[in-house]
Amino acid sequence: MRAISALLASFIITASQALAAGGAPEGEGLGLLAIFFIGFGVMIILFQFIPGVMLMAGMLKGLFSLGRKETHGAAGNE
Repeated sequence: MRAISALLASFIITASQALAAGGAPEGEGLGLLAIFFIGFGVMIILFQFIPGVMLMAGMLKGLFSLGRKETHGAAGNE
């Protein structure tokens, strides 16, 4: 009888600890393939960002130098 009581007590203690833990079991975090996938996505964004910045700089350079070229050309024709 004493063994059965001890066994029931240990089950109750274990069950109460399991219920108090709550939530789903924690995962191990990101796997190696997930890290490579995220890194690949970041590289795609960066490799598209660099030409975009260069294109924007070229457009701004052309926009601001357009007025100067017209004034020099008009002065040379007269």
